[in-house]
Amino acid sequence: MMINVISAYAPQVGCEMEEKERFWSELDEVVDGEGNRGDEEVMGRYGFKERNVEGQMVVDFAKRMEMAVVNTYFKKKDNHRVAYKSGGRCTQVDYVLCRRCNLKEIGDCKVLAGDSVARQHRMVVCRMVLEAKKKRRRVRTERRIRWWKLKEEECSVRFREEVRERLSGVKEVLDDWATTAGVMREAARKVLGVTSGNRKEDKETWWWNEEVQESIRRKRLAKQKWDRQSDEKSRQEYKEMRQQVKRMWRKPRKRHMRSCMRVRRVC
Repeated sequence: MMINVISAYAPQVGCEMEEKERFWSELDEVVDGEGNRGDEEVMGRYGFKERNVEGQMVVDFAKRMEMAVVNTYFKKKDNHRVAYKSGGRCTQVDYVLCRRCNLKEIGDCKVLAGDSVARQHRMVVCRMVLEAKKKRRRVRTERRIRWWKLKEEECSVRFREEVRERLSGVKEVLDDWATTAGVMREAARKVLGVTSGNRKEDKETWWWNEEVQESIRRKRLAKQKWDRQSDEKSRQEYKEMRQQVKRMWRKPRKRHMRSCMRVRRVC
C-alpha cells in the first residue's frame, strides 16, 4: 500500500497576498484533483472561532481537490484544537486534510496540549486505521505427470510405444520394479507431459464423469437451500446429498485406477 503525505506550511498573516496566491497555485499543480465541486461540504461542525482569509484559502483548496479538513470533524476541548498560541492569541492554524472518501478511515484528530514541535506551535496528531491488503502468495506444488491423458487413445498408444522402445534399448534385464517404474515415468513425462506446478494443489476432479458432476451440483443446491431456510429438513437433505456424492465418486475413481493399471501391465 502506498500513501502520499504532503507536509506544507502555508503563508499566513503578514505575508504578501501574491506569495499566498502563488503557494496555493503551485500546490494545486502537485495535488491530483478533479476541479471545483461547488458547494460540496469539506468541513465538520467543530471549527475554532471565525474563519479568516487564509483559512478560507484552505477551504477553497479542499473544495477543488475533493478533500476534507479532518480537524473539524472531531469534537474536542479548546486546548486540543488550538495549534498556535502566543500571548493572548489562539488559533487553529495547522490542519490535516484527506480525501473525502478516506474520512471513514480517520479515527481521531487533535492537538497534543503541552507538546510543541516549534516555539508556540503544538503538535497535531491524526490517527488512521488502514487495512493492509495481503498479497496472495503463489503456492507452488510438485510438478506431476498428466496420467489422466492415458484415457485418450492416441496418448495411450504413444505411451506404450515409448515404454517398449526404452525397454528394448536396455541391455540387462530389469528385474527391479523401481527401475522399471522409473523407465515408465520418464516415458510418461515425454509423452503425457507434466503440470506447471503454479496452481494450488486441489482435488483431482479430472476423472469425474457426468453423473458425479450432476450429483455435486445437486449437493450445492441443497447447501444453498439450507443456508436460506436454516431448518432441520433442509439440513437433513443436504446431509443425505453429501453422503450420496461420497458414494458416487468412489466408483468412477476405482474404474479409472483399474484402467491405469491395465495400461501399465500391457507395457
